[in-house]
Amino acid sequence: MPHTEPRAASTEAGPSLRHTRRSLLLIAGLMLSLFLVASATLVVIAFQQNHAALEHSRQYAARAIDSQLRALETVVSDYAFWGDAYRHLHVTVDTGWAYERQNMGPSLYEDFGYEGLLVIGPDDTTTYAVIRGALTDLSAERWLGQGLDGVLALARAQYEAEEPVSVIHNMNGQPVLVGAAPLTVGSDPTVTPMRGGTSVVLFVSIMSPEKLLQIGRDLGVDGLRVADQGASNERAWLDLDTQGPSIALTWDPARPGEQLLYVMLPLLLLTGILCAGLALAILQRAFNTARDVDASYASLSASQAALAISEARFRDVAEASSDWIWETDSDLQITYLSDRFAKVTGHLRKDWLGRPITDFLRCPANLASWLNGQIGRTPGGDTWQCYYMSRDGRRRVCMVSLRYIEESPLAGGYRGTARDITDEVEARARIEHLSQHDSLTGLPNRNRLQQFLDGRLKDTAAENEPLAMLSIDLDRFKPVNDTFGHHAGDLVLTEVANRLRSCLRDGDLVARLGGDEFILIVSGLATQDEIARLCARLIDSVERVIEYRGQRVFISASIGVAMAPMDATDPAELLRYADIALYEAKGAGRKTWCFYASDMNERILQRNQLERDLRQAIKDQTLHIVMQPRYHVESGRMVAAETLVRWYHPVRGQLGPDLFIPIAEETGLIHPLSTWILRSACEEAVAWKNDVRVSVNLSPSEFRRGDLVARVHDILRETGLEPHRLELEVTENVMLEDAERALEVMLQLKALGVRLAMDDFGTGYSSLSYLSNFPFDGLKIDRAFIAGLGDSASSQAIVEAVIALGSALDLTITAEGVETSEQLEQLRRLGCFEAQGYHLDRPMHLKDLRKMMVPVQSIGESN
Repeated sequence: MPHTEPRAASTEAGPSLRHTRRSLLLIAGLMLSLFLVASATLVVIAFQQNHAALEHSRQYAARAIDSQLRALETVVSDYAFWGDAYRHLHVTVDTGWAYERQNMGPSLYEDFGYEGLLVIGPDDTTTYAVIRGALTDLSAERWLGQGLDGVLALARAQYEAEEPVSVIHNMNGQPVLVGAAPLTVGSDPTVTPMRGGTSVVLFVSIMSPEKLLQIGRDLGVDGLRVADQGASNERAWLDLDTQGPSIALTWDPARPGEQLLYVMLPLLLLTGILCAGLALAILQRAFNTARDVDASYASLSASQAALAISEARFRDVAEASSDWIWETDSDLQITYLSDRFAKVTGHLRKDWLGRPITDFLRCPANLASWLNGQIGRTPGGDTWQCYYMSRDGRRRVCMVSLRYIEESPLAGGYRGTARDITDEVEARARIEHLSQHDSLTGLPNRNRLQQFLDGRLKDTAAENEPLAMLSIDLDRFKPVNDTFGHHAGDLVLTEVANRLRSCLRDGDLVARLGGDEFILIVSGLATQDEIARLCARLIDSVERVIEYRGQRVFISASIGVAMAPMDATDPAELLRYADIALYEAKGAGRKTWCFYASDMNERILQRNQLERDLRQAIKDQTLHIVMQPRYHVESGRMVAAETLVRWYHPVRGQLGPDLFIPIAEETGLIHPLSTWILRSACEEAVAWKNDVRVSVNLSPSEFRRGDLVARVHDILRETGLEPHRLELEVTENVMLEDAERALEVMLQLKALGVRLAMDDFGTGYSSLSYLSNFPFDGLKIDRAFIAGLGDSASSQAIVEAVIALGSALDLTITAEGVETSEQLEQLRRLGCFEAQGYHLDRPMHLKDLRKMMVPVQSIGESN
């Protein structure tokens, strides 16, 4: 019986019903196959998207570590190739300069987050270490837990090239970035490299879990962390090239493929259920009545057509992976939007269905013209970068992929995908910005300046539309770094950049070339008077006081101006002429501006030649000193001799100090020159057979250098001169630049036992306050007041008041520039203690001075 019932049913069924049953089974099998194929294809696409996202995040993770290493190399370069660091951390280890004055001290940890700053001496011992902002004697090997032979060898190999190196260490399972560079003199001409080994400076940045999370977050890598070496994670895994035990990073990669599956699989399942229900309904109606056979076949054909359209849609999805899917008819009206559309753009799908897609997507060319003209009715697809406005009003960039629809009933329309690439575009824009702008101030750098000039100079052909280049250099900026540290210097540079920008109009340019050098490109100013007013406004703006941690910082600026096309039309030439004019402005006393003139170039060449000749003369010791005696006014006895330097130039003949001393001060040659003069004077004074003092003038720049006291001490010890026989003369400019530092140095000099005298008294601004606060033993009345003794009542009153002041303060008063016997007699009546001048003795060679030493010469005998 179980076998006869189906057979009976079968015989009762007509041919149409049997055909219907077979057809429906065939269609059901085909639909199931299509469903399985579409599902498998969607899974493959999802896997590929996940894999692509993983590789993308792996590249960013590697880039995150690499960017940290490059930043570390940049910082270590700034400090390693620096003459002052070489002097204070290689020649000698001066923790006061490095740590207490914060040149290379705790600010590197507090402000920049570098946990370690270490200096490794030539013998591979740690000579200076600052760990987490604290000065310590802990060695680098003990702190890092491993040897540093490899990185030290790499760093020392870069001594000549002055290039930094960086490596990654494994410190208790945590990656540690180590930047290393050899300590060199850099571009400082005043520092002479020592023979022997090389010291290496190390900057250490520990990649703590917090740091790793932050740098990963900055580049879109979520959960960046150290991987557990005991686990095996082949998806998000990055092996680091470490010194020592291996270490790897892992993270939580994005899974865009899963989002696609979440959207499309339910849609596929729903479509399959609907189609299955439709097939069952058709079969039921076929069994109920034969009259519905044709209708059933028609319904079946309609279902097959719907399935074909669905198949094409999903096939296109497989070919063009994206964030959201769209479809239009032949009139470009939107007929379909995927669920991701609302999540990505924020807009509701119902608000855009039926509207032209060209109203939503904006492309560089008109989208409708592009679709109809460039692609037309070809079966292929294409991509285009467009933008749209999200619901929150933000401009978003997307990559649009599309295909022409050939099959009916949507033939003539388009379907495609849109992938949001806003973050990638913004990242590229940031990289492009950094390549053309200064990272500290945000101003254009040299590259951007060159591009700007190339474009503007082409438009500056007529002299009635000139272009002005202003080269600006800050005055008194170096003491800011020396006194307050590099963090204060960075703040000052940023503030100056903002002030310069505020003084210009739209279309003009402010660029920073490096250090404290700025370039301004200004158009629309036709006369020098207009440019001069701008220069005055710029200097006034820069000179406004800057507050830093409760301290008042004062700086100024000098400006050199070159004009295009009058002076030059080539960017390099225009920049060179502006620099020449800037040099003239600085030579004119700073805090001013100067326009380029053709004769300036010749003066610069002569000055540079004189600088080279002076450098060679100091090296060859072809300069010589002379001495001018100083006499006790009452007794006529010689009490001192002032040391003066002379230079017989092989081409220009005898040169006075007023010509070459300023060059020596500007170029740093004053330090080796002053050391030679001081040593020569002390060696000469030791040979004298009496108690006559020797006097030596000091340059204000020597107080900024920081080694003046040590040099004086060493020279006194080496020559054997008694300290009380050495008198150092300083001008008031020393106190004006940095009174606190000057007082500290003078007290240390007094502790050595030397005498201090103020030179050119009466020509400054605050001499009386200096006399009461600074440890002077004497002062010298400027020759301008002595010259007016016989003719000017005011000069006589000033000299008389200074002598009385000196007597009250127990200071030795010396009159400079005594030219006549009347002046000497008047000084004697006023009670002046000492006198010096041509009436008494001219500067003389050392052999002539020695003849006067025995017996001791007096004023009467010398004349």
